Amino acid sequence: MMRLFLLAALPLLAFALPTARAEDKPKESRLFELRVYTANEGKLDAIHKRTKDAGLKLLEKHGMTVLGVWSPVDPKDARFFLLLAHKDKAARDASFKAFAADPDWVKVRDESEKDGKLVAKAEEIFLTVTDYSPAIEVGDHDAGRVFELRTYTATEGKLDNLNARFRDHTVKLFEKHGMTNWVYWNYAKGTKGDDTMLVYFLTHASQDAAKKSFGSFGKDPDWVAARKASEEKAGGSLTAAKDGVKSVFLKATDYSPTK
Repeated sequence: MMRLFLLAALPLLAFALPTARAEDKPKESRLFELRVYTANEGKLDAIHKRTKDAGLKLLEKHGMTVLGVWSPVDPKDARFFLLLAHKDKAARDASFKAFAADPDWVKVRDESEKDGKLVAKAEEIFLTVTDYSPAIEVGDHDAGRVFELRTYTATEGKLDNLNARFRDHTVKLFEKHGMTNWVYWNYAKGTKGDDTMLVYFLTHASQDAAKKSFGSFGKDPDWVAARKASEEKAGGSLTAAKDGVKSVFLKATDYSPTK
């Protein structure tokens, strides 16, 4: 009889167990680093070969987490995009110092550059996730999908307004119109642009799909109303008049941890 009573009570106990809440999930506190390299003429393939054959392994060896590697869809664009994650800035600096001094890296670098430098320009962007960003999903996903890297420069004093509009409206409307939100960042505190910059990745089935999605998004009455209300509240446009919104379509490399 006692056994039957306990078995009967199990469903009730299940309802009594605590459930995970969104606020219970660990907050993403890592420092992200988006590294953008512009290759010297004819050297982009060599950068990819060096990165694929040795670079990623050496970065990981020195404590850095490689999240993704991309090339622009436009074949005329000679850039190379690498996304890393670090515990914090101190850990990042220590890792890169050890990486730069590693004899294995020095050997690889020197051998790859015996016919000339591979990189014409390198840019480092330090980023922290916004409070409305989804968790980054690393790994293989939809075959053939494209990533869209979008960079917004907020009008002076209006970054909080811009983040609020994305948090309350934009990210949901992107999903409504077939776009996938991958990550949203602001520039890390203490870096130039930390009061103006919003950077995020979307993914699409294709560039044509992206064009179609943004076309329907732009006409959505909910978006039109949200944009109007946010600009009225802020007293003007939330993005800078010149180069306020930039976009580049990217494809993950065959050796990228995220595809």
